[in-house]
Amino acid sequence: MTKYIKLIISLCIFGCISCEDYLERYPLDKPSDATFYSTESELIMAVNGIYNTSMYYQKAASPLNLVLDCASDIGWDRDQGSDLQLLGEGLQVPTNDTYNELWFNSYSVIAQCNMLLTNMHKAQTVTNPATYQRIEGEARFFRAYHYHLLVNFFGNIPLLTEPQSITDKPGQTDRAVVTDFILNELEEAAQLLPTEYTGDNIGRVTQGCALSIKAREALFSEKWEITADACKRIINSGLYSLEPDYNNLFNQQNKQSKEVIFFIQYSRVNQLTHGVPGNLFSRMASGYSNKVPSQSLVDSYYCTDGLPINESVLYNAAEPFKNRDPRLDATIVLPGSIFQGYQFETHPDSLECWDYNVTPAVRRTNQDVTNPYATFSGYCWRKYTDEDKTFRLKSELNIILVRYAEVLLMYAEAINELGQMDQQGYEALKLVRERANMPAIQPDTQANLRKLIRQERKVEFAMEGLRFFDIRRWKIAESVMNGKLYGRPVRDYLPDYIPAFDENGMPRYDKYAGELRSFDTRTFNPKRDYLFPIPQKELDINKNLKQNPNY
Repeated sequence: MTKYIKLIISLCIFGCISCEDYLERYPLDKPSDATFYSTESELIMAVNGIYNTSMYYQKAASPLNLVLDCASDIGWDRDQGSDLQLLGEGLQVPTNDTYNELWFNSYSVIAQCNMLLTNMHKAQTVTNPATYQRIEGEARFFRAYHYHLLVNFFGNIPLLTEPQSITDKPGQTDRAVVTDFILNELEEAAQLLPTEYTGDNIGRVTQGCALSIKAREALFSEKWEITADACKRIINSGLYSLEPDYNNLFNQQNKQSKEVIFFIQYSRVNQLTHGVPGNLFSRMASGYSNKVPSQSLVDSYYCTDGLPINESVLYNAAEPFKNRDPRLDATIVLPGSIFQGYQFETHPDSLECWDYNVTPAVRRTNQDVTNPYATFSGYCWRKYTDEDKTFRLKSELNIILVRYAEVLLMYAEAINELGQMDQQGYEALKLVRERANMPAIQPDTQANLRKLIRQERKVEFAMEGLRFFDIRRWKIAESVMNGKLYGRPVRDYLPDYIPAFDENGMPRYDKYAGELRSFDTRTFNPKRDYLFPIPQKELDINKNLKQNPNY
């Protein structure tokens, strides 16, 4: 995709035609729909502009999906007064920038797609048929993908399928209608897109991208049959498989992984980078530690016998990280582990730690204890931190948006909810669990399998943005997002520390509340917070829009 990234940088203006450009004029400083879209190269420029607008939206120097879980029960954003922190505390309002940016970015992509799809016929006779079909599939995919984001963030939204005039003031379309459009559009895209690419084209969206987002939208809408069908088509294609080493999904190895279906490519050469490592690194590793996991996530990882820590004989409260699901250590930087060449320790008495970046190792002042802005929870995220400290703010690690493990777990969930758990469903669970060296799943009741599938999604995709949506679609957010957010014990790990777990798999800390770090109080109003507020700027401009309830 390298040559396309270069095109994006130099020519993205061609994909950024806004509502103001729909007037009947021929501007000299930007392309017009009356003169553009007339050649194959112009169609390619336009669709590459869509990639640019769609794929490189970032929040807090990070791709959106990686920060969403900061507003869930498993993570936190330390930036004081940030929109993510306010969202977790139930203090979001329609004037917060995040909602305006999400809305504007998605509708900018949709406007670009509508312009291209409406006008691309002008170049049909001079464009290679395969290229023309691919471009149409890409435009349909990105339009549907951004409607997928909008409808799951905001609920009822304007559904626009043609270019708009600056005077148009569209009203909202019922969420169910938008969902049907998304599903149909993604099916159309799947029929138009190639199954895979080679060479410089790797990174463009494929049939697998369209089917996986179709499955996700259907899953979020409880359309289980559609979810199962889309997933089964991906599984049966034989194009994807699980990465043998879970860790390699979050380092440079993911560029070649057959597990990765939909992802964002970055390149320092082309000045397309993100700051994820800088946000996640420990203070000793010259990071900010401003996005951190919670104790409830740490305690959610089962022991290696496949049982939760309150049931397993393998769990030792004095050594709480031993005999645990290996995804715990792969996802979270745990006290006592080595991170970026430093001993990571957050016990308040550990004023010094070992620096293994030099030989022999030496003791250093422990910034993860002495710095007032070190991790508040006592843990750091490990995913996507396989980056040299030199480039912690200019990382080119690819960020995954959809991977094959999600397809497997979506299939298992859909089949289970249909009450039709089959051998392929059990095999899907087995593959995900066995990759993590966890025991295979045995046949069980629908209720028990539902609990187990939800547990797998929680620990498999932590910090990948899915937890944010899962607790909303399962309607458990009011249970898991109300109360104090805890981190590690203030001092030593307690010898009798075994929290209770509720029916949603959420650890409860009433017994240990005074012993754990507490750094935030979460609030979730089920009559309001299942949807974002419609941006106030949009309401001020368009009186046909209605605010979501109780904002």
